[in-house]
Amino acid sequence: MDNNTLKEGFLGQKMIALPKNIINTAKKNAITQNFYVSDLGYYPMANHHHRIRKNGANQYIFIYCTKGKGEINLNNIKTFISPNQFFIIPKNVKHEYKADENDPWSIYWFHFKGSLAPELYDRYIATHSNNYKNVPFSTTKIKLFEKIFTLFNNNYQENNIEYANLLSLNFISSFIYYDFESNIKIEQNDTLIDSIIEFLLNNLEQNFTLDEIAEKFNYSKSYLHTKFKIKTGYPLIVFFNLKKIQKACEFLNYTDLSIKEISFKVGIEDPLYFSRIFKSFMGKSPRDYKKSLK
Repeated sequence: MDNNTLKEGFLGQKMIALPKNIINTAKKNAITQNFYVSDLGYYPMANHHHRIRKNGANQYIFIYCTKGKGEINLNNIKTFISPNQFFIIPKNVKHEYKADENDPWSIYWFHFKGSLAPELYDRYIATHSNNYKNVPFSTTKIKLFEKIFTLFNNNYQENNIEYANLLSLNFISSFIYYDFESNIKIEQNDTLIDSIIEFLLNNLEQNFTLDEIAEKFNYSKSYLHTKFKIKTGYPLIVFFNLKKIQKACEFLNYTDLSIKEISFKVGIEDPLYFSRIFKSFMGKSPRDYKKSLK
């Protein structure tokens, strides 16, 4: 389980736990069933970051360190990780990893599965005897991660999820096959929907109606409803609730806050209603989700 003792996780952290229905869609999709992501994130200067999984994880775990140091213990073999090094942890294998106490690492990470995942892992371990490599720092890689994060964070149309997973495969493959890495330019668009999403993400502790959002951005609610759903795959308020639940997943992963406290932090005053919404997105209750992290 996560031994992090900080109440609020790591300053500047960001993560996404994809809802169960999105993962199930990816499993069945002919394009993504070979490789799909279930969780991803970035932890800067992750002081006290410490995870032990006695039974391993149900996914492969990719970790890329950009600053600081850490260590990974796999099959009783300890590997020290420094900047510009990465490591992939196989699924269902006991492991432990933690940040250095004096110089904690900053890491980008993915949890991934799919029929291609074992082959990728086999290629990875075949190319280096110590199971990790030094990869020169590249702003292109960081920008690609940011693009992937934005795609997974902002849009849940099936074709968008396909694209995000394919880019994730590209990102991880660029490390495994780093000699063949190609540059990818990221375009950033400042649109109405992007502005609304940014507003919602900055106000997860609040509650808004569609009428209030429409008034704030000076558009009719019917126009916003249609435009927002076309771009993201969800009605605006449903999307807002999903972002609240994904934030709740962060609290459940990296704090010891109670479910009631987490419910209040994401702007839901009724913990029972919070639990129902949580289960509708994640396929399990907050309590069961917390237990599954051990």
